[in-house]
Amino acid sequence: MNVSYLYSLLAVIVLGLIAYAGAAVGLEGLFGIFIPYLAVLVFLVGFINHVLDWAKSPVPFRITTTCGQQQSQDFFKQAKIDNPSTTRGVIIRMILEILLFRSLFRNSRVEFNGEKISYKWVVWLWLFALLFHYSFFVVVIRHLRFFLEPSPFFVGALETVDGMLQIGLPGLFLSGVALLGGAVLLLLRRILLPKMNYISRPADYFPLFLIIGIALTGILMRYFTKVDVVKIKELTLGLASFHPGIPDGGVSALFYVHLFFVSILVAYIPFSKLMHMGGIFLSPTRNLANNNRMKRHINPWNPDVKIHTYDEYEDDFREKMKEADIPVEKE
Repeated sequence: MNVSYLYSLLAVIVLGLIAYAGAAVGLEGLFGIFIPYLAVLVFLVGFINHVLDWAKSPVPFRITTTCGQQQSQDFFKQAKIDNPSTTRGVIIRMILEILLFRSLFRNSRVEFNGEKISYKWVVWLWLFALLFHYSFFVVVIRHLRFFLEPSPFFVGALETVDGMLQIGLPGLFLSGVALLGGAVLLLLRRILLPKMNYISRPADYFPLFLIIGIALTGILMRYFTKVDVVKIKELTLGLASFHPGIPDGGVSALFYVHLFFVSILVAYIPFSKLMHMGGIFLSPTRNLANNNRMKRHINPWNPDVKIHTYDEYEDDFREKMKEADIPVEKE
C-alpha cells in the first residue's frame, strides 16, 4: 500500500512544531511578519510567472476534447455549451465550469462485471469538491475583517448566514466545519481508494494536510482556547497596511502555527497542482470556441514554404505528360 501520505503528515507536524517552538522562544517577528510577507511575495512572483508562461504558449488549433456534438450540418443538433462555436457559448461554459465544476459533475467509475465493462456515475467527488471549495472561499472572505477596517458590509452579512444555526458561544461557523470535513473526505478518498492511492504522491497529500492543519488550528482558537482577537487584528492590520509590528504582550503561539500554515500554503500554490485556480482560465480545452470547420487555423511557427501548384507542375512537364498520354488541363 502506498504510504506517501505519512511523509506529508510528518512534514506538516514538523512545520507546526517549528512555528510553535519559534513563537515560544521569541521569534514572533519571524513567523508573524517576515514569513507572511515572504510567502505573499513568492506567491505573486510564482503565480504571475506561471500565468505569463501559459499565456505565451501558442495554441494554433482548437482542442476538441469535448462531450458533445460540434457545429456541423443543420440536421445535427449542436451541444452549444459542451462544444461551443461562439464566444457566448465559451463564456457560458467557463462560468459553469468555474462556479459549478460542470465537467466534474460527469465523473464516472469503470467497473468490470466478468467480461463486460460498465460505467457508474459517481456524484460524491463533485459534492465533496463543491463543499470544499465554497467553504474555503467563505472562510477567506470572513477573514477580511481581520485585514480591513472598517470591515466591508458583505463580510458581516456573510457571517450572519454562516452562523445561522447559532450553536454554542461563540457561534459555530458552518464554513469552518465544512472546510475541515471536505478536506478530510478528499484525503480519505486518496488514502482508501486503491486506484487513487496508487497514483498519489506526497505532493498530492501535502496541501490537504496543510489545509486540515489550518482548519484545525482555526477551530481550536475560536472554540477551545483563549486568544486575544484584538491583538490578532492589530497584527494583521499592520501587515495589510505595511506597518507591521508585534502587539505588546504577544499573541498565542497557536496563532503563529495557524499563520505559518497559511503562509506555507500560499507560497506552495504556484508550484503545485493548486495552480489550477489560475490555469482554468487559460485552459485551451475550456476557453476556446471549436470553430475548426469554419475557420482555418495555421501554426504561427510554421516556416514559409514555397508551394508548387498543379498548374506550375503541368507547365514544367506538359510535353512529357502528353507523350505519356496523361491528360492535361491546358494544351
